Amino acid sequence: MVQTKEALQGMVFAAGLGTRFKPWTDKHPKALAVVNGKSLLSRNIEYLHQYGISNVVVNVHHFADQIVEAIQQNKGWGSNITISDETDMVLETGGGLKKAEPLFTADNIVVINVDILTDLDLGKLITFHQQQQPLSTIAVTNRTTSRYFLFDEHNTLVGWRNTKTGEEKIARSAATYIPKAFSGIHVISKKLLTLINRQGKFSIVDVYLELAANYTIKGFDHSGSKFIDVGKPDSVAQAEQLFEK
Repeated sequence: MVQTKEALQGMVFAAGLGTRFKPWTDKHPKALAVVNGKSLLSRNIEYLHQYGISNVVVNVHHFADQIVEAIQQNKGWGSNITISDETDMVLETGGGLKKAEPLFTADNIVVINVDILTDLDLGKLITFHQQQQPLSTIAVTNRTTSRYFLFDEHNTLVGWRNTKTGEEKIARSAATYIPKAFSGIHVISKKLLTLINRQGKFSIVDVYLELAANYTIKGFDHSGSKFIDVGKPDSVAQAEQLFEK
């Protein structure tokens, strides 16, 4: 059984500068880029809502006023949306999550990057997280990328690797290191927030690699699901083929 919405919250990372998405992001936030008539933000709010998650935190920085206005005009697309304001400084994924900590009342938070579109079954991801009870469950696939999380044979996070630079960080030793590509979606137990002792701007990847030495962080493989990172303008056409509605 998936938890009721009272026990789950969502967070959409929408504060990024979207430098890869120029020229749109010269005048707009990437969160409001449109795929088949719907903004990336609205698609992800509706995606979370499909799984009973209607209490959602959205962080804002780049053209924050446009995002706030879109949320107000559309009445949150049927969800209760709370803004985490990063207009002073964009804090990246880890810093953004830590800043939003006071806004979370649920035991578990489903976090998604605004430029990710997928049909991953969130219900299965959430159930897996509830059953395993790790600090966090990271959605991953077997796709090719340059940066990989590394897992052992039990799907426990043990490290990270950049295949372009050769850089590797091992958090705990394992008999085998299985590379998986991070999907920008994760279910985080509220306890994780209390373990973050950094301040300001930092990546959640660094947090995971620090905590993986002493805490269990699991991978959830959803290879075979529809998935696209709408990171650049030329990926919109591909996204529109994958997600027509």
